[in-house]
Amino acid sequence: MAARRLHHVRLLLLLFSTWARPASAETPGGAEGQLLCLCDSPKCQEEQCRGTRCFSSVRVGSGGVVFERGCLEGPKKTRLHCSTAPSSHQAIRCCSRHLCNRNTTRSAVMALLPSAPRGEPAGYGAGTLALLALGPLTALILLAMAAALACGRLRRGRPRRLQESDTERGGIAADGPVGCNSGDDTLAELLDHSCTSGSGSGLPFLVQRTVARQISLMECVGKGRYGEVWRGQWQGENVAVKIFSSRDEKSWFRETEIYNTVLLRHENILGFTASDMTSRNSSTQLWLITHYHENGSLYDYLQRAAVDTRQGLAMAASAAGGLAHLHAEILGTEGKPAIAHRDLKSKNILVTRELTCCIADLGLAVTHSQADDQLDVGDNPKVGTKRYMAPEVLDESIQVECFDAFKRVDVWAFGMVLWEIARRTYSNGIVEEYKPPFYDAVPNDPSFEDMRKAVCVEQRRPFVPNRWFSDPTLSALVKLMKECWYQNPSARLTALRVKKTLDKIHGSLDKAKDS
Repeated sequence: MAARRLHHVRLLLLLFSTWARPASAETPGGAEGQLLCLCDSPKCQEEQCRGTRCFSSVRVGSGGVVFERGCLEGPKKTRLHCSTAPSSHQAIRCCSRHLCNRNTTRSAVMALLPSAPRGEPAGYGAGTLALLALGPLTALILLAMAAALACGRLRRGRPRRLQESDTERGGIAADGPVGCNSGDDTLAELLDHSCTSGSGSGLPFLVQRTVARQISLMECVGKGRYGEVWRGQWQGENVAVKIFSSRDEKSWFRETEIYNTVLLRHENILGFTASDMTSRNSSTQLWLITHYHENGSLYDYLQRAAVDTRQGLAMAASAAGGLAHLHAEILGTEGKPAIAHRDLKSKNILVTRELTCCIADLGLAVTHSQADDQLDVGDNPKVGTKRYMAPEVLDESIQVECFDAFKRVDVWAFGMVLWEIARRTYSNGIVEEYKPPFYDAVPNDPSFEDMRKAVCVEQRRPFVPNRWFSDPTLSALVKLMKECWYQNPSARLTALRVKKTLDKIHGSLDKAKDS
C-alpha cells in the first residue's frame, strides 16, 4: 500500500512539474508555419532544420545523458511528443518561435525530470520558483494522500473483468501480462496505473518508449503486407511486437493514434501496451506492442480446428461485442469517439486462450464525434481487403462523408466472418473444411473487378450448405448473416443488434440444453 501511495505522490508531483514549466516553452506563434530550429543531434545533416515546432530533449540511459535539439514536423507528431509529461528517463521541451531552442541548455531540460536534482528552471527567478514549488507542495502532498486512498477504493471496487483482461489475456498470440518477481512494475500494473495519467488505452507515451527499448524479440510468428509480427519478452512476459515496414508509416501512426483513444480498452479489442519508433541495425523500425495470443488469428485457428456450436457462438458473440464497442460513441469530457474499422476480416480478429475473440489491426480506422460532427479518416490511402468489401465500396457509391456508411461496411464484413465460423462449426458430426468467402466465385487472389462483378453485378453471396438449415443454431446464424449482406447498406443490422441477436441465440442454446 505504501508503495502505491508513493506512486501516486510521484504522479501528482509529475503533473505539478509539467504545470510549472516556463511559459515560454509553449508560446504560440508560428505553429502553423515552418519554424527555423537549431538542430543538434546525430541525425541532423545541417545545423538548422525546419518544422512545426522546435524541441529540446534529454534521455537518461545506461550510457549517460543524451541531449538533443531539433524540430518536429506535422501537427500529429507535435501533439504526440509535446503533450507528453516528463518521466524519470526522458523529457522534452517544445517551443514555437524561430530558433527558440537555441539557448535551451541541457540542465534546463534535465530540470523537468521528476527524479532529477532540480536546478532553477530557465525563466524563473529564485523567489518565483520558491513561491511556485513550496507554496503548493503541502497541498499537493495532501491531495496525493487523498488520491491514493480514493484510487485504492476505486481499484478494489472496479469490475473484476478489467483486472482479468489485463492479467490473463495475451496480445497477438499468448500468455498475457503476469506478475514477476523482479520487483519492478509488471505490464499489468503499469496499465492499471495509467488510468491516473490520462492515458486512453496504453501507457503514457514516454513510458511506452522505455518499455519498447527493454523488449527482446524471440521469434517471428507472422508476416504480411504491413511487415512482421514477433513474439517478444519484457521482464519475462510475452508480448506481441508488430513491426511495420517503413513504407507503412501512416498505418503505424494511425494505429498508434487509435489505440491511444480514451476509453477504447475493452475485453474484445486487442490489448495495446506501447508504440515506438526505434532504430535497430542502422534502420528505423516502427513498433506496435500489444498483448500476445498464442492461438493467433481467427483465420489461422479455423484452418487448424473445427468448433462445436457453443464455441462458435462464443467466438461470434465476442467479436460482435468488440465491433459494437468500436462503433459506439461515449459522450462526455473523457468520452470516446465512434470508430469504424474499415478492414474487418478473420485475419484481423485474434483468438484468446479462452476461445473468445478480440479485434485488432486498426490502421485503416475512421473516427467520428457528434460534438463537432468531425469525420477523421486519417491520411492512409489504402482501402480494405477486396474479398470482404461491401457492394458500395466495390462500385464506389459509398457516401464517404457519412460516418454511418463506414459502420455498414464493417457489418457487411462481419457477416463474412460469421459465415467462416459457421463453416467450421460441427452439426450432427458434420463440418466443412475451411474456405474463404466467395471461394467458389472468384480466383484465389481476386482483383477489384472480379469482386465487383460477383458482388455488385451478379449479386452473389457466400455459399450456404443445406445441412445448416437442419440445425437450429446454424439456421439462426444464416438468417443473421443474410441481414448483414443486404445490397442496400441502410437495410443492414447495426453491430449492436448483431451482438444482441447472437446473445439471444446463445440463450436459446442454454434453454434447449436445460430442457
